[in-house]
Amino acid sequence: MQLVSSPRVKEVFIAYPIHIKSKMLYLRELVLEVAEEESRIESLEETLKWGEPSYLTKHGSTIRMDWKAKSPNQYALYFQCSSSLVSTFKTIYRNEFTFEGNRAIVLKIDDELPELELKHCILLALTYHKRKHLPLLGA
Repeated sequence: MQLVSSPRVKEVFIAYPIHIKSKMLYLRELVLEVAEEESRIESLEETLKWGEPSYLTKHGSTIRMDWKAKSPNQYALYFQCSSSLVSTFKTIYRNEFTFEGNRAIVLKIDDELPELELKHCILLALTYHKRKHLPLLGA
């Protein structure tokens, strides 16, 4: 898997407050791991959209991540709100995650991250256009 990364993304990660930086870098690591493990993903673009670290693949839906000072005890993964991603995540993982409408998985800073479930959501997003016709995205 080829990673194409904008140097500006690194600046955003560096600028996060110390209490959230490791959480954000860990989310990034999970996205990169999933992309590396999935043979159908040949390249991953890491860029900024709306000033937030964002990840794009040829056959996927964009994933964004961010922490906001107005909600200092949480951070989130954002998905295209017009996709069926978050509605699918709500069906499969309603007890594992907190959601914001049809656009985000919201994570609390002090909670343990459900890594396997989160990686599954990331995989579904990164391969979305190959799955969107399947019930529950083929999950």
